[in-house]
Amino acid sequence: MSPVRIGPNAHVTLDYVLRDEDGEVLDDSRASGMPMVYVHGYGMIVPGLEAGLAGLSAGDARDILVPAEAGFGERDEELVIEIDRADLPSPDLEPGDEVTAEGPDGDEVTLVLVELTDDGAVLDGNHPLAGCVLTYAVEVREVRAATEEEVLAAAAEFGEAGYDAPLPGEPPPPALVQLGRKPS
Repeated sequence: MSPVRIGPNAHVTLDYVLRDEDGEVLDDSRASGMPMVYVHGYGMIVPGLEAGLAGLSAGDARDILVPAEAGFGERDEELVIEIDRADLPSPDLEPGDEVTAEGPDGDEVTLVLVELTDDGAVLDGNHPLAGCVLTYAVEVREVRAATEEEVLAAAAEFGEAGYDAPLPGEPPPPALVQLGRKPS
């Protein structure tokens, strides 16, 4: 019997080490004791990683290079705003603190306080990893068919399989590079 491969509606458990362009470790699932668990094809993880995992099976290990546009997006300087310091929700906030606000569409957005001046504050609505090229060193622990409940939960939370991950045997998108490696 051939191994179950990652594809639409696969329930996947994997370990990963996330590094930035300089090789600095940003996250390590083994160190945290929290493997990544997701249902493939619903955009539960960044598109470049999801595409790079397609076709892998339990025991496979890869380094997956995810450019900014296939990860957390490019930085958008329009998301960096300056406000009056008096408009901050608390006078005790410091750079690095998160602030929630209502976005233009009425949804709640999270901004990071970047800088305080005498009378102003600079807030950044970009994801902290926006604009970064990332490398995920992954080792797939388990791949199985997702249960109906898992698929319904993924669809309810993230929308109907809107991300079209390549099927096994199809090449990954051109912006994505996979480098083979042996499991550690």
